[in-house]
Amino acid sequence: MAVRDYYEILEVSKNASSEEIKRSFRRLAKKYHPDLNPNDSEAEKKFKEVNEAYEVLSDEEKRARYDRYGHAGVNQQGTDFGGFGDIFDDLFDIFGGGFSRGFNNRQRGPQRGSDIRYDITLEFREAVFGVNKQISVTRMEECTNCDGTGAKPGTTKTTCPKCKGVGELRYNQQTPFGRMVRVMPCDECNGTGEIIKEKCDHCNGTGKEQKSKKITINIPAGVDDGNVITLRGEGNIGEKNAPRGDLYVYIRVKEDPLFKREGNNLYVTVPITFTQATLGAEIEIPTLEGNVSYSLPEGTKSNSTFRLKNKGVPYVRGTGRGDLFFTVEIVIPTNLNDKQKKMLIDMSKEFGEQYKAPNKKRFFDKVKDVFH
Repeated sequence: MAVRDYYEILEVSKNASSEEIKRSFRRLAKKYHPDLNPNDSEAEKKFKEVNEAYEVLSDEEKRARYDRYGHAGVNQQGTDFGGFGDIFDDLFDIFGGGFSRGFNNRQRGPQRGSDIRYDITLEFREAVFGVNKQISVTRMEECTNCDGTGAKPGTTKTTCPKCKGVGELRYNQQTPFGRMVRVMPCDECNGTGEIIKEKCDHCNGTGKEQKSKKITINIPAGVDDGNVITLRGEGNIGEKNAPRGDLYVYIRVKEDPLFKREGNNLYVTVPITFTQATLGAEIEIPTLEGNVSYSLPEGTKSNSTFRLKNKGVPYVRGTGRGDLFFTVEIVIPTNLNDKQKKMLIDMSKEFGEQYKAPNKKRFFDKVKDVFH
């Protein structure tokens, strides 16, 4: 069976730029990677073809020989996938950390510290107006006993004899496509390049210890349930003087018994009397800063909604506030005395209503009527 053209495999033209070739390789490597196509022999085959084609076309000298002599012009007997580090690093990011980095396990430089999550619960008004909160976070710090070296005080680290301080080992592996060079972390020093003969008793050689740290958080006005505040450099300590990780503060806001929040707007229900709804009145509306007076128009219907501008929640980014919407609800009076009842009856007659008192027959009397 004829060997496929490398340009065809990477789905690019022969005039494609190096950036176009690289971009196409990323796309196809992700598409056919075995981690995303388990037990798919066809995908595995295409993945190998894509890697082989890119190994040639990404090298200017090999590409020139291939363009001139075809497959005979390139030597596939010593393919070293270690040179694909930047590509596989990109793919690792694309897969969100799930990419199997079997081709390049090269020991990386100093690792940034890991991030920390902290959950905090705020009162409704704390979230609305903002607040300073002091929290206590447990995080990894440099060991105070060995100053972060991991070695017992008075002793030092030594260079790893197996990897000569490089932190990685290379293995030649024969594959159907020729010899592949695999780069793995040194198993003697775990990729650090150093050996600790006498470990620190306090941290057991890690160079780190857990400590509690008090941190003051300035929570801005207007935060909402589910918001996250990021504090840069307040996470765990990094490796070999690398930067610290970050602290992510996840916010939960308690509900308010009076106000309901939607975005930056507030909603509240206000009870009014039949007389206030009919004649109109000056009524008191609750707001976050206290009650304000509002002129209710006459003839207001129950469940009518009104707006008070800029009485809602402040915007976290920018200026201004949301609005407050209040819905009036007419409360029907109960337990009226005879005088009050007569006044209502007289008023209904004034409106031309034919008032008729409700039938007060007992339930069993009504049942008796049905059968007679």
